[in-house]
Amino acid sequence: MNKILKLGLYWKPRVLAILFILFVSLFAFDVFDMGLDFWGMLLALLIHLLPSIVMTIGLVLGWRWEWVGAAVFALVGGWFLLQFGRDWFSILILGGIPLVIAVLFLLGWVYRKQVRGIS
Repeated sequence: MNKILKLGLYWKPRVLAILFILFVSLFAFDVFDMGLDFWGMLLALLIHLLPSIVMTIGLVLGWRWEWVGAAVFALVGGWFLLQFGRDWFSILILGGIPLVIAVLFLLGWVYRKQVRGIS
């Protein structure tokens, strides 16, 4: 396995996960237009950020154990497909990207000896 493929297989799922978490977190900003008081807004913000929190925990654990990242992002992708899979945008973006990240984490786990240079 060449060096570029090793670096790509190690960094792509992590960078994609960070970008996707930031993208999903943007949807939480709609709580500021709800006209809630401080505590209501704080609770609504926490609820809107739950998927981002779960994915961040999955990313942190997946950074060391790729199979955990694969499992978390596969579950999140499946959940997004069940919840929001009504049109092509939702299916491709909200469901597809976490599933791609899960596959990349899984490939990193399968080829971890080559990727991390463990002999």
